[in-house]
Amino acid sequence: MTTTPPVTTTPPGRSTLPGPWGAVLYDTRTTHVRTAPRRRAFQHRGYLWLVDLDHLPPVPRPLRPLARFRAADHGTGPAGEASTIRRSLERFLADRGVRLGDGRVLMLTQARSLGHVFNPLTVYWCRDAAGRPLCTVAEVHNTYGGRHRYLLPPGPGGRGETPKDFYVSPFFPVDGHYRMVLPEPDERLRLAVHLDRPGGRAFTATVRGTARPAGPAALLRAALTHPFATWAVSLHIRYRGIRLWLGGLPVHPRPADRPVRHPAAGPPGRADRAAGPTDRPAPTEEPTEEVPTP
Repeated sequence: MTTTPPVTTTPPGRSTLPGPWGAVLYDTRTTHVRTAPRRRAFQHRGYLWLVDLDHLPPVPRPLRPLARFRAADHGTGPAGEASTIRRSLERFLADRGVRLGDGRVLMLTQARSLGHVFNPLTVYWCRDAAGRPLCTVAEVHNTYGGRHRYLLPPGPGGRGETPKDFYVSPFFPVDGHYRMVLPEPDERLRLAVHLDRPGGRAFTATVRGTARPAGPAALLRAALTHPFATWAVSLHIRYRGIRLWLGGLPVHPRPADRPVRHPAAGPPGRADRAAGPTDRPAPTEEPTEEVPTP
């Protein structure tokens, strides 16, 4: 199975992805390794969706409590600003001089399930109308209600880097650089995010997964194998953060909200490619683990 054929080979009105719903489910294993100031590591399992933004999965009504894709769960603008996920992304790209046009976008994310969703990282792979890689967008969410998008130009093997520009974990300040390895997935999902700070690498997160065409049976299997998966992600992050806090790891206060930045338009790769804003008011001040990955 190949999940990334050129757009020009896809019949009009159909997803580029396989299966009855034109989408893919990945059984995933996420690993976090903190190397500074103390070494800590943990893993957890779950599942992620890969969907075509022009052809979201037609989930039957009885199964919709297990999978919904809402525009309000994505993007960095005010809730309700864009009517679809794609329009929100198009606006973000246009503000930075990138024209998506009739190109294709694949999104890797968790769907809203049982009334809840939390995506530490959503990835968008954008191609132009001829099927050529255009850019990758990494959308990071924190547990304080904030969201932030990083725009990465096409790079060999999906590699790119960007300054860390967004508060994620109270155990790291807003400094350093992310080195991201985000190749467009096929039968296998292989992602990595490294945080390099002054003095060396401080944190690494990886996601590995195996693909399965999405459909009713695949969704039910995933939901039964990983019940309350979206809730589990949020609880797991808080549990790990509280353990680090109880272990005496120093906490860096959350910076005051910064004004929305509107960088000058330009092609991907400019120094201003990191998108602004985004610390929204915090619903909680519980310590949470650094989670710039799904």
